[in-house]
Amino acid sequence: MKIVIQRVSEANVTINKIKVASIKKGILILLGIVDDDTQEDINFLVRKVANLRIFNDENKVMNNSLLEVGGQVIVVSQFTLQASTKKGNRPSYIKAAKTVVAIPLYENFVQTLEKELNKKVQTGEFGADMKVALINDGPVTIIIDSKNKE
Repeated sequence: MKIVIQRVSEANVTINKIKVASIKKGILILLGIVDDDTQEDINFLVRKVANLRIFNDENKVMNNSLLEVGGQVIVVSQFTLQASTKKGNRPSYIKAAKTVVAIPLYENFVQTLEKELNKKVQTGEFGADMKVALINDGPVTIIIDSKNKE
């Protein structure tokens, strides 16, 4: 499981010209899932998301977590995070989990994150053609791969 975390001052997701998610200060998470992802991957990433110190304190030092600042969250499924560009110029998405595996893991990720944060997490719509808009604050963008815990 891979995530891209973007610290935002605002973000929203629109589907068919209808805004389905909108936040102010917080994070936008792009989530890519593979077939062998498990609850262990979800738990690892959720703990990282909740506790990653990427928000400024009173001294403008990234020292506060999402939990500490009470930030909001949008999670967007994004199978293209699992793209392989090893051969040629056309990305291969063979590693991305099939819908039957990915949807339950995606939903579980969101539910686990909601429990960890003790608040509602907004989402896009799995498999939909989404328009994602954001103002990246900083900019701060972090990539975490649950299979490569560096």
